[in-house]
Amino acid sequence: MVNKITWQKAGHVTEPGRYMFTFGWLTVTAEDLAVWEQFPNAAFTLVQTATATDAGEEFRLGAFELQENPPLNEK
Repeated sequence: MVNKITWQKAGHVTEPGRYMFTFGWLTVTAEDLAVWEQFPNAAFTLVQTATATDAGEEFRLGAFELQENPPLNEK
């Protein structure tokens, strides 16, 4: 299970919305995007918002940490 996500892993989304990923649905807000625009290497914690349904699991972005250098596999 993924527990953190970076802008790179999120495909550099540019609009707020609900996106499908391999781990489930992710809701990204304008505030989340503002953090990534200012700190492109920030890693957000995924927070589950609903129980799993036929549509999959639902997540939002929670607390974030700033990473000076992204892991080599994310460059």
